[in-house]
Amino acid sequence: MSQAYEDSEPLRGPHVIEYPFRRSCGPVLGRFFTGLRDGKLIGIRSKTAGVLVPPAEYDAQTAEELDEFVDVGPGGEVVSYSWVSKPREQQPLAHPFAYALVQLDGADTPMVQVVDAGSEEAMKTGMRVTARWSDEATGMITDLSFVPIDGEA
Repeated sequence: MSQAYEDSEPLRGPHVIEYPFRRSCGPVLGRFFTGLRDGKLIGIRSKTAGVLVPPAEYDAQTAEELDEFVDVGPGGEVVSYSWVSKPREQQPLAHPFAYALVQLDGADTPMVQVVDAGSEEAMKTGMRVTARWSDEATGMITDLSFVPIDGEA
């Protein structure tokens, strides 16, 4: 390598990663997120998979458009979970919690969401949970978390 290259500074250039646009959710997910804002859980009926939560626009097996909305929950059952003992700053809760697959009452598929069980010992597969809504709903998935139903924790 020549001396000129060894003594030179590397080239640098600013690079900003941003997404300066807004995405429309469309009529299916838009209805789901509006339901979250309003404190309701909404799924959609599929002929092949039952009630899907969150709702999908099309049936994954038949590609049929889906449009039969169904109210579900607010209670459900923990199907599986992973305990977060040391939450990071960007995670939804500042204290330990679980990410869980929660199958809502009236749904045939589970959804991933936060369960605030209080302790790892209180968390278990098969436990009943109910929706807890944020005080200032914005129509985002972070409006929702689950807590054990009295007597479960």
